[in-house]
Formats: sequence, C-alpha cells, structure tokens
Amino acid sequence: MSDSSLAEQILELARWAPSGDNTQPWRFRIESADHIVVLGHDTREHCVYDLRGHASQLAHGAVLECIALAASRHGLRVDIAPRPHCPDNAPIYDLRLHADPSIAPDPLAACITTRTVQRRPMSRQPLTGDQRRALEAALSPGYAVRWLEGTDRLRMARILFSNGRLRLLLPEGYPLHRDIIEWGARFSEDRIPDQAVGLDPLLRRVSRWAMHRRQRLDFLNRYLAGTVAPALELDFLPSLACAAHFALVAPSVPETAADFVAAGRQLLRFWLTATQHGLHVQPEMTPLIFAQYQRQGLVFTRVPALQRTAVRVVDHLGGLLGPDQLKRGVFMGRVGVGRVPSSRSLRMSVEQLMDSAAAG
Repeated sequence: MSDSSLAEQILELARWAPSGDNTQPWRFRIESADHIVVLGHDTREHCVYDLRGHASQLAHGAVLECIALAASRHGLRVDIAPRPHCPDNAPIYDLRLHADPSIAPDPLAACITTRTVQRRPMSRQPLTGDQRRALEAALSPGYAVRWLEGTDRLRMARILFSNGRLRLLLPEGYPLHRDIIEWGARFSEDRIPDQAVGLDPLLRRVSRWAMHRRQRLDFLNRYLAGTVAPALELDFLPSLACAAHFALVAPSVPETAADFVAAGRQLLRFWLTATQHGLHVQPEMTPLIFAQYQRQGLVFTRVPALQRTAVRVVDHLGGLLGPDQLKRGVFMGRVGVGRVPSSRSLRMSVEQLMDSAAAG
C-alpha cells in the first residue's frame, strides 16, 4: 500500500465529519507520507448563521478530530498545528502523522459514517444512567453538559417555535434556505435532501413552490401564516419528542477561532458517543448564534421586529441556562432514541475535496 493510499483511507473516513447545512468547509492536500494539510474556509460572507466564521470553525474542529480518529485505526498519532499568519476565514492546518505503538484504534471511529442528524420526532424515553455517563465522559475536563428535561422540554419547545418562525421570516436567511436544500432527493452530496428536512410531503411541495421566489414566500408568510405549520412540524413537535435537550458548555467564554475549533473536537466526540449508544442527535444552534450577536451588540437583520424577537428568544434561553452557561455554550441539540433516518446528507468524495493549489 502506498503512503498516499494510506492518507486517502484516513481522509475517506474523515470526510464524513459534520458541518452546518452540509457545507463541508474544508479541502485536503496530501503533501507527503506523513503530512496532510487541511485548508479551511468559512461561510460568513453569505450565511447569517456563521457569525465571524464560528460555525465553520466548529466544523473544522470536527474534521480534525475525525482525522485523528481515523488515523488511530492505523496506529498513528496526529499532531495538529494551525499554520501561523493565516486569516481567520482561511485557516490552514498542518497534520503530521507519527507511528506510535501506544495508539490503539479508537472505537468511536466505527461510528463516523453512521452518525447522522435525526430531524423527526424521537422517543421520549429518558436517557439511561449509562448513556448519560458516557456522554458526559466523552468531553474533556472543563467542558460540561447541561441537560434540559422534564418541564424544561416544553419551555425549550416554545423557545424553538419562536426561533423557528424567526428563522423562516428572516430575509437575510432566505438565500441560504433556498440554496441548501436539494429538492426531490433522498440523499445529497453537498446539501440537505428535502426528504431529510422533516416536513411531510404536502408541506415539502408548498415549501418548494414558495422558496423558488422570495415574493411567493413573503405572500405565504404574510397572508397565510406560512411560518406556523413549518415551525410546528420542524421545531415545536420534535422538541417535545426527545429524551432531552442539551447544551455543551466550554470552560470559558469562547472568543477566538482556536476556542471554537477546540469545541468542535469535543462536539464530534460527544455526537459519536451518542451514536455508539444507539442515540440520535439534532442540532439546535441558532438561538446560541443569536445570543452571540446580542452579546457583541451586532445587528443581524434589517427588520427591527425580527431583531426584537431574537432578543426575546435569547432572554428566554438565558432563563433556562443561566447567563453564565449561555455565554459559555458552544453547541445545543436534542437527543434520543429513534428510527434511523431513511434520508440523509452524504459527502463529496475525497477526490472532489482535494485541493492541488499551492498552500502558500
């Protein structure tokens, strides 16, 4: 087996790392037998949910952790070094592979390709003690899990219903919502297939018609309460149908790109551990993102009423988590037992993700 073949095997597994809306904000290069380069990018220029690239930086951390897990199958240790003097929106990571007899195959590597997003209702069956302990132990010291269960589940459902309507009304979000869905698809290599979104067939047809033109969507929302049914089906009802909601809380308030990359590595291990224990996860990130906007005093929409709605969403979330955990929160989601999704996002091939340009 050639050196490049081994690196390609590692990347073949690592490419399944999660990223917001399946954007896959990375490209790979195999420089030598022991040197893989990951060239990151972010979507801050056109995605309102990627404030200062933080969502993409979480994804960078996830793919770096995936590479480390995949390499462990070959007895390799991975040393990761961010290349200095790169801009935040185009980071480069140098990964050096070292044979290390102390490295055992990490069992989480077996879950990389089966980990997926479950957007439909799950069982309300509570987490077992073993599941809860395993998820908490998946995180490094200093990180913590805040569980939201029982009556907090209804409070979270109300928050997410308001947040869902806000997301659907947000004019700055329309181009993203229009472009990230692959309509009439069960699987998608670079987007989200419409059958995985969580809408029933009728609402899928209505949404496809409305998303084709902004004027149609505005008409539907203004005169036919077009945000109510999707927010109920995508946000409120699934929020009630799960074992628990959770927030991953960092040791300190994340501020730098390195903080979010580190958090992405923790997130990946948490999610794979859930998969290992027969659980599904759905991200619930936008309330945290709106909280980051609010904390930094930034306006994210030209519609003042929607800005005020976001303030209320963040205030209610802060009432659940507390001000400190809201500030230190790096990821939120819901978790539970459920059917394996029949539709999901796939990934671009390693060949498609290769970048042959000079790293600079």
